[in-house]
Amino acid sequence: MGRAAGLRNERRASLGRGRVPRLVLTFLVILVVSAALVAGAVWGIYGTLSDRVEGFLIALAGGALIISAVLELIDPATEQTSVWAVSLAVLAGTGLFTGLDKLVKSRSSGGSGGLLVAITLDGIPENLALGVALISAGPLGAAALSGSILLSNLPEAAGGAKAMTGDGRSRREILLLWTATAALLSAAAVLGNLALSGIPDAALALARAFAGGAVVGSLAIEVFPKAFKQDSYAVGPAVATGLVLALLLTRVG
Repeated sequence: MGRAAGLRNERRASLGRGRVPRLVLTFLVILVVSAALVAGAVWGIYGTLSDRVEGFLIALAGGALIISAVLELIDPATEQTSVWAVSLAVLAGTGLFTGLDKLVKSRSSGGSGGLLVAITLDGIPENLALGVALISAGPLGAAALSGSILLSNLPEAAGGAKAMTGDGRSRREILLLWTATAALLSAAAVLGNLALSGIPDAALALARAFAGGAVVGSLAIEVFPKAFKQDSYAVGPAVATGLVLALLLTRVG
């Protein structure tokens, strides 16, 4: 009995040692993805960004997010629970995002403040999904999802910061606002990762599907319409390119 207890304790200690690098990797990925918002803001304030380039990059990232949401969040959930439960969770996630987005826009006065709120609302489901996916996703799958979010954060923040410069805000104030937004979205990713890491597999599967549904809602309502407005019909090839790149990344090896 004593030997068995010792073996169990040794196994727990070994697992604990193995979780440290995973935890470090998780925080590192979240930090890099969220830092892209600050980098994008710097790009928008001090650099040049045409509407066509911004639209193309947003569409490319949106295409990558489609395949990442399906392969890393929604499809794996069907292995842990029924496809009907997963479908309902996806619809619930999309419905919640749609309702919140509509509510925010109806109460927003517009301008740069409303823009920042809209981008934050758009980023929360993506970062929650990232945090949840990092619990059990493989390295390549996590890279595909985090890369897609990073790629979407850069042009969104650049375009938002560029728009804010026309509202009379100082560069310092704009950077502080985007840094605060990056911190908030990082917290969403950390929350998704830590709060859900110990729940049963079936419940985690539904949480992943819910987050995937929220990402789908953000793509349909915010990402693709904005990309088409800025880059017109080049959005089609851009979305397909992003989708193919993410698919190849998840299938390598």
